Amino acid sequence: MNELTISLDAKASRPLYEQIYEYIKQEIQNGNLPCRERLPSTRRLAQYLEVSRSTVTLAYEQLLSEGYIDNQPGSGYFVNDLEGLYRLPGEESFSGQPEREMQESWRYDFSPSGVDLGSFPHNTWRKISRELLMQENQSFFQLGAPAGEEELRRTIAAYVRQARGVRCQPQQIIIGAGNDYLLMLLNAILGKHTYALENPTYKKAYDIFRTLGQEAVAVETDESGMRVEALAASGAQVAYVMPSHQYPLGIVMPIGRRQQLLNWAAERDGRYVIEDDYDSEFRYKGKPIPALQGLDENGKVIYIGTFSKSIAPAIRISFLVLPQGLLERYRTRGSRFSSTVSRMDQKILAEFIRSGAYERHLNRMRSIYKGRHDALLEALKEFPEIFRVSGEYAGTHLLVTLPECISEERAVEAAKQQGVRVCGVRACCIGDYKPKETMLILGYANMHEEEICQAVRLLGKLYVKLASS
Repeated sequence: MNELTISLDAKASRPLYEQIYEYIKQEIQNGNLPCRERLPSTRRLAQYLEVSRSTVTLAYEQLLSEGYIDNQPGSGYFVNDLEGLYRLPGEESFSGQPEREMQESWRYDFSPSGVDLGSFPHNTWRKISRELLMQENQSFFQLGAPAGEEELRRTIAAYVRQARGVRCQPQQIIIGAGNDYLLMLLNAILGKHTYALENPTYKKAYDIFRTLGQEAVAVETDESGMRVEALAASGAQVAYVMPSHQYPLGIVMPIGRRQQLLNWAAERDGRYVIEDDYDSEFRYKGKPIPALQGLDENGKVIYIGTFSKSIAPAIRISFLVLPQGLLERYRTRGSRFSSTVSRMDQKILAEFIRSGAYERHLNRMRSIYKGRHDALLEALKEFPEIFRVSGEYAGTHLLVTLPECISEERAVEAAKQQGVRVCGVRACCIGDYKPKETMLILGYANMHEEEICQAVRLLGKLYVKLASS
C-alpha cells in the first residue's frame, strides 16, 4: 500500500497524531484495511501528509500497543488479523475519553492542564523500555518496596537537590501514582488535621481533603500569596501552598512571606506546610525559584513533585519528600500501602533521568513553551484595553483580567460559542468567595504559536464587542 488518504485538520483541538491513529483504526475495524495489508512507512506517510515523522510514529506506536498492526523488522508495518475482535459500546479513543465525549471539539483550547504530547520523547522512552525488557529480569514483575524503587528514589534525590535546592536523602522520598494518591497517603500519615488552602486554589486538593474526612478551610491571599496572619487565625495545623507558581493566580511567593510561613509552622508541634511544586521546571524570567523545602531548618515542609507536567500526565509518577521527623510515622502508618507505580515504569523513569534524556527533554520543552508563552503575550498586547496580564513568568498558563463590564460567565460562554475553551478563576474558589475582578486562566501548552495568535485575536474582537454592548 502506498498512501493513506487521511484528511487532517490542523485547526482541530485533537492533535494530528490522534487523527492519524483514529483514521487507521477505523479503516481496520471497518475492513477497509484487510489483514496483512502493508502500511506506508512512517517516513513516506509523513512526507505525504506533510507532518513530522514523529507525529506518524506516535500514531503507529499506539496502534502497535493496541494490537491493530504489527511491526516486522526490515519489512515494515502490517495490519493484524482481528477476526472476532470485540468492540465495547462507546469504545475509548486515543485520548482516553469515550468517543461520544470527543464529539465536542474546540477550535482553540486554552486549558491550563494541557501539555504538548506531540513532543513526548517517544523514541527514547521506547528504547529504554526495550533495553530493560531484554534483561528478562523476573523481579521487574514482582511487588516492589512500598516507598518505590531505591534506584529511582536516589535519582530523584540527586535531581531535586541540583534543580530545586531540595535537601533530602533517598529514604525520605515516597513514589506514588499522581498527587491524588500522595495526598491520600499523607492523610494516613498525618492523621486528623485541619488543612488551610489559599483561595482561589487547586480545587481538587481541597475536595480530596474533604472527601477523606479532614476539615479544610480557605485562607485569604494577597499579592505575596497566603496571608500568614489569616492562616494563624484559621486554627489550621497544615498549610497547603504552591509558592513557586501559585495556581491559578501565578503568584511567586517572596522570601519574606516564605520565612513567615516557616516560622508559623515552627511555632508548634504538629504543624506542617505541604509544598506543591507542580510546574517549577518552566520559568521564563530570571533563575528558577528554589523550593521552600530548602529553607526549612525545622523539618516542617512536606514537598510534592510530579512528572506529569514535564513529561506527560499518563506517566502518573509523583513523589513526596517527607521530613525526617515523619519517617517513623510513615513506617508505622503508611508503609502498609503498596506502591501504586509499576516497577518497570519506575526503572524506565530512573534511566530516563540518569542518562540525561530528561534534561534534554526539559530543555526542549522550555524552548517550545517559551515560544508559545512569548507568542501569547505578544498577541495579548494588541488588545490592551481588554487584557491585563499577570502570573506570566512561570508554568504553562497565565492570567488575564477583563474589564468590569464583562462577567466571567459571559466571557466563558461567549468564547465557547466561538469554539474557544477558556477557564474562569471562580471554578478554583472555595465557598462563597468570588474574585472582585473577572479573571480568565489561559493555558498555552495545547496550541502552536500560530493557533495562539489566531485564538487571541478572536477573543480580543469578541470581548471588545461585549465591552461596548
